[in-house]
Amino acid sequence: MPLKPNTHQPLAEVFGYPINNQSLEAIRARKTKLCPFNNKVPNCTKDKAKNPLGVCTVYDGANAVSTCPVRFRENWLIATDAAEFFFDAKAQWTTLTEIRLQDEDGGSAGNIDVVLVAYDDNGKIYDFGALEVQAVYISGNVRNPFEHYMKNCASHASMNWLDQDNYPNPDFLSSSRKRLAPQLIYKGGILNAWKKKTAVALDKHFFATLPTLAKVPKHKAEMAWFVYDFKLQDDRYKLALDDIIYTRFAPALDKITRSKAGKMEDFIEKLQNKLDEKLETPPTTETLQIKLTK
Repeated sequence: MPLKPNTHQPLAEVFGYPINNQSLEAIRARKTKLCPFNNKVPNCTKDKAKNPLGVCTVYDGANAVSTCPVRFRENWLIATDAAEFFFDAKAQWTTLTEIRLQDEDGGSAGNIDVVLVAYDDNGKIYDFGALEVQAVYISGNVRNPFEHYMKNCASHASMNWLDQDNYPNPDFLSSSRKRLAPQLIYKGGILNAWKKKTAVALDKHFFATLPTLAKVPKHKAEMAWFVYDFKLQDDRYKLALDDIIYTRFAPALDKITRSKAGKMEDFIEKLQNKLDEKLETPPTTETLQIKLTK
């Protein structure tokens, strides 16, 4: 019988499985803190290596949203999808992860999550593309419900966490402004100058919070946005490609980073209120000066 998600608490997946999945595989993963999604080591290393925060996805309403970029590596679907954008169908390619990118002065522009390289029969690279993976930030405290759940996974799978302080929720705005946009500006700017393509893998519900991007045909695209969803199938969430949006680099970044202007009159009204408060409040500097001169 398919599992029904418990949305009275924030945890959708822990160590790769829905929290109410009590299969032997799920129990083993929780006990040994395994990551089933192609982490750099067999175990989860999120937040802390010795005491990892094994939360893969959290609930946004009834939707599972990834809070861990490694979660997108399920079956390396993101790599095969990106390869179709970067290379022709006959290309031999592979993935290299966490590759440092440097600017002209040798300074670090950050690590590229995944670089796909195409190589010839002699193993010589002749093309590459960059794949950036963006999970979402969390507002609130997700470790508290996680640790509570881990104390007794069987009985706490039905817990109700709604009345707890600092209830965790996806912070889509911070994820785009503080993480996604700066990463694409710094790293994507270098790649674009080299005339190399960038692919971005992100969650469907996160992408829905971004401004509408101007689309171009695939053959004219400098960027491809691979939009994924996590669909509950029987007793597991499965990564599924939902949409691909092809764009140019500069127009897409301009759209994401530029805020829509509100009414200037509203801002002036706010300034006026602040000024009125300041003028109506008696200054304290004169009193201090009088005391100092006595």
